[in-house]
Amino acid sequence: MKLKLSTSNIINGGSSIVRRPATEKSNVELVNGLRSNITAFKEASTPIENRDIAPVVSGTAPTKSIPYTLWTTKDNDSLNVPSTDPEAAGLVEERSEYDITVKLFLLPKSSLSDWGRHLQDAIAAVLQELSVDFVDLLIISFPGVSFDKDSDEKTGGCGSNKIQATESELFNAIIHTWQAVEMLQTNGVVTKTGVAEFGQERLQEFLPKTSRRPTVNQINVRDACVVPESIMQFAKQEGLELLTHSDCTNILPRGTLRDLLGDGPNGAGVLAGPNSEGKGLRGDLTPEWVVKYTAVVRDRGVIEHKGYFASAEVSEGAAR
Repeated sequence: MKLKLSTSNIINGGSSIVRRPATEKSNVELVNGLRSNITAFKEASTPIENRDIAPVVSGTAPTKSIPYTLWTTKDNDSLNVPSTDPEAAGLVEERSEYDITVKLFLLPKSSLSDWGRHLQDAIAAVLQELSVDFVDLLIISFPGVSFDKDSDEKTGGCGSNKIQATESELFNAIIHTWQAVEMLQTNGVVTKTGVAEFGQERLQEFLPKTSRRPTVNQINVRDACVVPESIMQFAKQEGLELLTHSDCTNILPRGTLRDLLGDGPNGAGVLAGPNSEGKGLRGDLTPEWVVKYTAVVRDRGVIEHKGYFASAEVSEGAAR
């Protein structure tokens, strides 16, 4: 079964969502946003007389056991976690008033052959959430790609970015996925495109293979103060804008997601534990992608809407 997770608009989430300082990994914001949204839907689905008397602590789930079937929605072979709120979707102003940026993180355990489909699913989720028909900038973060080859992302809640593929297999998958990006751009769904963590050597190999070249290359802030002069000159020569970010590449490791959805003290109870007798989905959990989106009001520079979607696959198993 496919799990589709959502934070909803974290700008409206109040103090329950822990936002990160500029130097902190962005998966803190993602995980807390998911947990906060799940908690809100759990509370809303519980009769008042059965709710906890004590207020819900920030970043935790209610202590009473609430079946996940009450606050999730099944849609064909997918499960929305939590249920979607169609009345909350959409922007306040006219579409022309916004700059909408989308960043797609393809995760290390996802199948290379599915990256194009993951791209389509992620973009569709954002367009529906914001009630728009195009985004201004789409950035793709590929697993197995790091600007600093010596970096180790096993910090700050991030998992390893390594994938089980040769460099040739990875490059072919990147090119195949980029063709899907180009199709979105041709169809007017995306205005500008970008990549993340591409070094000069990878760019020199990648750019000649594209029909529509990216205009942005994101580099992690940990590398920003030591960006080689050569890549800066190369970017200028090729018309690439170098931007910085503080995102994890593997933004949602399997263990983090299982803790969030499992049957532990702060888990949502969607997944059954190995020795659990409670209700929950059973099977191997594979995070596939995460998409982050922001809508900024142009004339005020204010972020009005920001959120995340994530997708994971649970191998076939009986729900108990």
